[in-house]
Amino acid sequence: MTGTPLTLYNSLTRTLEPFAPIDPHVVRIYTCGPTVYNYQHIGNMRAFLFADTLGRVIRWKGWPTKHVINITDVGHLTSDADAGDDKMEKAAAAQAKSIWDIAAHYTAAFKDDVARLNIEPPAEWTVATDHINEMIAFAQKIERDCYLIDGGLYFDTSKVPHYGALARATTDQGESRIDPVSGKRNAADFAIWRRSPPGEQRQMEWDSPWGKGAPGWHLECSVMSLKHLGHPFDIHTGGIDHREIHHPNEIAQNQAFCSCEDTGAQIWMHNNFLVDRGGKMSKSTGEFLRLQTLVDAGFHPLAYRLMCLQAHYRSELEFTWDNLAAALTRLKRLVIALDALRGRDDGTLKGDAEPYLARLEEAVADDLNTPRALTVLDELIADKKLSPTVRIGAIGDFDAVLGLRLAELTRAEMRLRPGSATIDEATIDVRIAERKQARVDKDFAASDAIRDSLAAAGVEVMDGDALGWDWKLGAS
Repeated sequence: MTGTPLTLYNSLTRTLEPFAPIDPHVVRIYTCGPTVYNYQHIGNMRAFLFADTLGRVIRWKGWPTKHVINITDVGHLTSDADAGDDKMEKAAAAQAKSIWDIAAHYTAAFKDDVARLNIEPPAEWTVATDHINEMIAFAQKIERDCYLIDGGLYFDTSKVPHYGALARATTDQGESRIDPVSGKRNAADFAIWRRSPPGEQRQMEWDSPWGKGAPGWHLECSVMSLKHLGHPFDIHTGGIDHREIHHPNEIAQNQAFCSCEDTGAQIWMHNNFLVDRGGKMSKSTGEFLRLQTLVDAGFHPLAYRLMCLQAHYRSELEFTWDNLAAALTRLKRLVIALDALRGRDDGTLKGDAEPYLARLEEAVADDLNTPRALTVLDELIADKKLSPTVRIGAIGDFDAVLGLRLAELTRAEMRLRPGSATIDEATIDVRIAERKQARVDKDFAASDAIRDSLAAAGVEVMDGDALGWDWKLGAS
């Protein structure tokens, strides 16, 4: 689809801009990936759902993509600024495990969540510790804009033009204020290479011209994006929290490296926060919501994907169990409607779905307006002037963009047993069969009693429905 020009919001300019790829043969996208010291909470996963939607829209518009997501297994401190311990080293010490085992476990868990959310895997996963030599070489090239203190090599942010423009920070009290470190020239200066403290051996450390140590977190993304995508590439994505410190520091390094004002990417894009008023969006508390938490409560992962799609990626989105339940209900209705269309599909081509596809394109070309696209999908499904064959074909286009797996998702697959359930599926099936027999025998008192007992166990009996029953899901 190429009719409506794609317009995207550039965080750097704070404006909507028409998108045109640098190379029309491939759109190059870099997404800041996870630091694999723990499981990713569902707020983290919103960033990857957003990046996946972006990639899907670009490919649907006819451009191939090369998407890179990094895995940070070293260098990210407990503060996103420039203070504290390395998150990976701290996690390894707390669990008394090898840092490499920690990284492998949480990387696998993250990729499993990616698959469950139907996020298409990137062209390349890049791992920070696979690029240490390139990081040292990059740091050597920008060393003229750095200085050495006891803690290591630090970048002098006064050496690049317009530092912090992405965050719009103009003072030390601005959005990208960084915690003080003894010896820094400017409050915003940041570590390029952190020396290992005297007498301390880290699990991850390497020799460098500035002493044994490890790279700074910000350096890693500049190096990996340069190696795998080149500079400049098309789009850099991440969560809005990256807009304040991490990405301005990437930009500063990129500008020092090229001795120019090129930021490294043509467009910088950021999704807004997922907010939980219960405070479960921070790993620092030790208790946080991850995708498996939702699954354990009986919610299919794609219900969370749909919940995110129902809000614009630049809008703050509040997580509540009621919102998630509403998204699951909407997803079930989409699957039921598509099943009904398949049941009536006789191959007849009647009506024209092109107006709906044009409206889909208008929606997603308007800075990925997925809420509007979902509304158009609902209207398409309900339009009886179009034959089932025509509607089913058009729904495939919508799903290529939305990624809800509507073509193969079944209601039975969405019926996930909640961890709180006190009855198993086999027992439910027996009780359903007993109830059917009671109804045949016109023993309605027994039939009602079985329904009530199942309801008390969190099971909804659905008479006249092929599925038969489903779990009742409420707030967790």
